Amino acid sequence: MTTDLLTLFDADEATMRGLVAEALSGADDGELFIEHAQAEALTFDNGRLKGGSFNTEQGFGLRAVAGEAVGYAHAGDLSVAALKRAADAVGAVTRGYSGTYAAAPQGTNKKFYGDQNPIGQPSFEEKVKVLQDIDAYLRGKDDKVRQVTASVAASWQVVDILRADGHRVRDIRPMTRINISVVVGDGERQESGSYGSGGRIGFGDFIAEGSWQYGADEALRQALVNLEAIDAPAGTMDVVLGSGWPGVMLHEAVGHGLEGDFNRKKTSAFAGLLGQIVAAPGVTVVDDGTIDNRRGSITIDDEGTPSGYNVLIENGKLVCYMQDRQNARLMGMAPTGNGRRQGYAHVPMPRMTNTYMLGGDKTPEEIIASVKKGIYAVSFGGGQVDITSGKFVFGCTEAYLIENGKVGAPIKGAMLIGNGPDAMKRVSMIGNDMKLDTGIGNCGKAGQWVPVGVGQPHLRMDQVTVGGTQT
Repeated sequence: MTTDLLTLFDADEATMRGLVAEALSGADDGELFIEHAQAEALTFDNGRLKGGSFNTEQGFGLRAVAGEAVGYAHAGDLSVAALKRAADAVGAVTRGYSGTYAAAPQGTNKKFYGDQNPIGQPSFEEKVKVLQDIDAYLRGKDDKVRQVTASVAASWQVVDILRADGHRVRDIRPMTRINISVVVGDGERQESGSYGSGGRIGFGDFIAEGSWQYGADEALRQALVNLEAIDAPAGTMDVVLGSGWPGVMLHEAVGHGLEGDFNRKKTSAFAGLLGQIVAAPGVTVVDDGTIDNRRGSITIDDEGTPSGYNVLIENGKLVCYMQDRQNARLMGMAPTGNGRRQGYAHVPMPRMTNTYMLGGDKTPEEIIASVKKGIYAVSFGGGQVDITSGKFVFGCTEAYLIENGKVGAPIKGAMLIGNGPDAMKRVSMIGNDMKLDTGIGNCGKAGQWVPVGVGQPHLRMDQVTVGGTQT
């Protein structure tokens, strides 16, 4: 498979450049985005291989930007005829419009991951063997295990971006992931636990025996903890958030509100607050797509802008929004490398990469010891957020009571309820153990899904509303 996707069209490069320049004449911005993607997945459930898939797709998207308007057309047919039809469609936004085509993104020689295709490596038989081993290992560890589900997935995406000014960039993006979930039971009661890991790496880094055993042990440990959990209390109390994956609450409750399009349209709870204090002292939040091999990292975004390390909130002050090219231009700001799209059939928009809070100076033990009565939220499941109001609800998948500064009984059914901007002002202690998640994040927005990373240190948040099941 060639990685020079422009050669897949039935025309030479000079002709393609001319067609794109003509199609985007009069536009403020735009590009031809070409994609070739492969994906595979295997699922082992209840002692047998339950599912397997492999698919390949390729196509292009042509975008013309005129002011706030966007013309977009896409096709799975890499031909000049299809491109000309797309050009006719997107031309609707530039008819009668005379824009000044924006300068091309700066170039970059940096790459934050390799380009080896993980599809088929290792072989189908080897991957199935790993899944069988995980199942057998967990069933042999504890007689409370009632169900084991394990899966592996991989993808390989090549993108080629050609602008009307002739600027052209390419990126090759591998991705792998492994997930393990366990259901345990005692009598009629059943509880579950899970663990996943991944990144822009080959399978070898985390399907080695020591690696998957750690993940399996963690999934089983969480399930057994939940099997002993008591009903969560309800009320307003101090909450300690664990490091790593609990940063998903930061991602949802704060991160989306800092995306440029919501702020340009003034639909974000953070709109108009640039330069103002929006969080407690010491709270610094960054979006960083430049971390080697991370799930949310990108060498370039889907408009060709190099990824960056962007400080969003600095010591409590809002200093930056995440921007694609269109929103940055309309807001008089610089693109930040956050123009992302799910694939060639989708328009780019401001999206997060790896979003996390920097560490402070407290140890996790100090933070927990400071709480007289509260809860310790170690892991989260699903949540809901309203971008306009900032209100959120998050369910805890592993949590404990804190009583007199000590971690007590595990609890089930705990929900954290609050408002993103308000919650950031309730942070009173910041741990020195900032950690990223294990590489499992997916982010949805406007019907598009992209891989992301989250992270944070241990945090204490004062007087948070907790929804519980205790009667």
